[in-house]
Amino acid sequence: MQTTIDSTTNKTTIASVIDDLKQLTKVGLSLSVVFSAIAGYLLAVETIHVPTLIMLAIGGYLMVGASNTFNQIIEKDTDKLMSRTKNRPLPTGRMSVNTAMIIGVFCTISGIAILYNINSKTAMFGAISIFLYASLYTPLKAVTPLSVFVGAIPGAIPFMLGWVAATGSFGIEPGMLFMIQFFWQFPHFWAIGWLGYDEYKKAGFNMLPTGEKNKKATNQILLYTVCMIIVSIIPVFKVTGTLELSPIAAIIILFLGIFMLYFGIQLHKKQTNKVARQLMLSSVLYITVIQIVYVIDKFL
Repeated sequence: MQTTIDSTTNKTTIASVIDDLKQLTKVGLSLSVVFSAIAGYLLAVETIHVPTLIMLAIGGYLMVGASNTFNQIIEKDTDKLMSRTKNRPLPTGRMSVNTAMIIGVFCTISGIAILYNINSKTAMFGAISIFLYASLYTPLKAVTPLSVFVGAIPGAIPFMLGWVAATGSFGIEPGMLFMIQFFWQFPHFWAIGWLGYDEYKKAGFNMLPTGEKNKKATNQILLYTVCMIIVSIIPVFKVTGTLELSPIAAIIILFLGIFMLYFGIQLHKKQTNKVARQLMLSSVLYITVIQIVYVIDKFL
């Protein structure tokens, strides 16, 4: 009987530890980053090198996991104030700061080491991403809405990171992939900022460009959405080196962009959380599908 109880307790403990690690590294976000990096890699290669792809996936996950871990260490007190974050491992006390720091350092060192085994530029961009997210974006969140602009830089690195991993060089092609994801960050995160406005305010954060839920903010959302759409279809004009897009693929991406823009326009008109959520979900759909379209178009 005692053995059964101990076995059940151990299973529960292991499951809870794994769950805490998933929360600490934000497994959903980290996997989306890995997806973007793999898409960028596939766009650059003619022949897939499986070991490189595996290293990119693991190194990319650890890179984002490190950034998220340091973010939660810095924000453990403010996380207690928001219902969305108050049950994370650090604010609840399920994990100590020292343990989280060890995990963050481990993810940083091992992630950069794995990316360095691909090539030095991939490791460099991975290190830059961790530094900008943890050392600039996270502390700036409590100071200025401009933190979103800083955060958009590490947020835009994954798509281009895959290309750099495949080629070992940085040029117009990965630069264009960076710009696509860079402009996408703004409508996406401002929609999240709109939805979490009251919660963020309790924690002392202001994630909207004008500091308020108003039409000046939605003007910015519309502007950056239009920029995102334009940048996303530029490769169809064959001015971005070996990164090209067929007219059919460009039309599909254009319609996806217009679909997302529609919700931006609706948010501008209605100023409601319901529409902000629709915009946020459409932005997730947009960035996921266009990466798939780019890859499929390349291999067709």
